Amino acid sequence: MNKFFEDYLDRLGHLHEDCKLAIEGLSQDALDWKPGPSMNSIGVLIIHLIGAERYWFGDFIMKEPSGRNRDQEFQSNGLDPLELSHRLDDALAYIEKSLDQLTIQDLMEIRVSPRDGREFTIGWGILHVLKHTALHLVHVEVTRHMWEMRLEN
Repeated sequence: MNKFFEDYLDRLGHLHEDCKLAIEGLSQDALDWKPGPSMNSIGVLIIHLIGAERYWFGDFIMKEPSGRNRDQEFQSNGLDPLELSHRLDDALAYIEKSLDQLTIQDLMEIRVSPRDGREFTIGWGILHVLKHTALHLVHVEVTRHMWEMRLEN
């Protein structure tokens, strides 16, 4: 694998590890708790970021349809920390397999998003995954903090 892709995978792997740390030791109630009516639970956030990663690497970059149901991701509940951790590991393994098939030249290749028909380069897609995963990691950490503060009050 090219050094650029190794570094990318390392950064994304750290984000996945931080997600696993953020859910470690949480009860089912904590994972399924929503801080407000239009907010997402920790479990939903993890399932959604995994779904997005699979979409961008699978459907968009590798042209391998995932059958993703984005709306259903936001209805997820009942998944414990171990199951969520396994799903994070599976997603990272898929991304590693995908990156292993790419070259630096591929980053400039334009693909069409199956979801909305917009055009992006493969490079844009992989960078979007990193940004999107980092954003939702912060949401997970803040939601956990809110859960813990709720218990202290």
